[in-house]
Amino acid sequence: MATIFYFSFLFKQKLSLSRIGTNLTLIGLISHTLALVFRTIESGHAPFTNMYESLSFLSWATVLALVIVEKKYQLRAAGAYVLLIVVALMAIASSPLMPKEATPLVPALQSYWLWLHVSVTLLGEGFFAIAFITSLLYLISEAKTRQGEETTFSPSKLDSLSYRLIAIGFPLFTLGGLIFGMIWAYRAWGSYWSWDPKEVWSLITWFVFALYLHTRLVMGWQGRRSAFIAILGFLAALFTYFGVNYLISGLHSYV
Repeated sequence: MATIFYFSFLFKQKLSLSRIGTNLTLIGLISHTLALVFRTIESGHAPFTNMYESLSFLSWATVLALVIVEKKYQLRAAGAYVLLIVVALMAIASSPLMPKEATPLVPALQSYWLWLHVSVTLLGEGFFAIAFITSLLYLISEAKTRQGEETTFSPSKLDSLSYRLIAIGFPLFTLGGLIFGMIWAYRAWGSYWSWDPKEVWSLITWFVFALYLHTRLVMGWQGRRSAFIAILGFLAALFTYFGVNYLISGLHSYV
């Protein structure tokens, strides 16, 4: 429902529609938060130990990031496209192919590092998801501007917002995906790094976003080149999330 109102705002440019979309998003976030709490109580462990749960938590994290970004930067128009990602994630999670039963954890997952590693990583990826949307919108808006067409979005504002989002998501991903992950790996498997496929692809994702920040801060890149790197980084994150789980077996195969 929030997605519908956000898109209605894009077409009719009535601020009241955007406000309804924001309020519905908040209601959805609160409801989802309660669902995660109940899932944790019912299962007795963190609500992201299988694909169904992690998709649900990633959706929640993305909406939380959207609410924070919208409140701070007032970019209401991007909400429609961000929520499309959330709807897609929840649709996949709700499909009959996803086992939804809460099962006991394997020994390697019975650690408080699970909470730190996965939750912080997915929150960082929530900000990456919004940066992906703002980067796509930048490329569209910039192309229209070059052709002399009117655009709903300001290219410079979208470029700046993409940078700010990645500047938030990158340290979260670094802390959760790499640092906490390596500490947990040492405690679970006796080694900080095993060149597991998910570890390798997490590192590739980290390098792509590190490249984004390096080229922007050191080399002064902005605009289209930065947008392409941001999009590539999110695609790498998606492959780490989906591709590694379903196409490549490794130490993380149980997640």
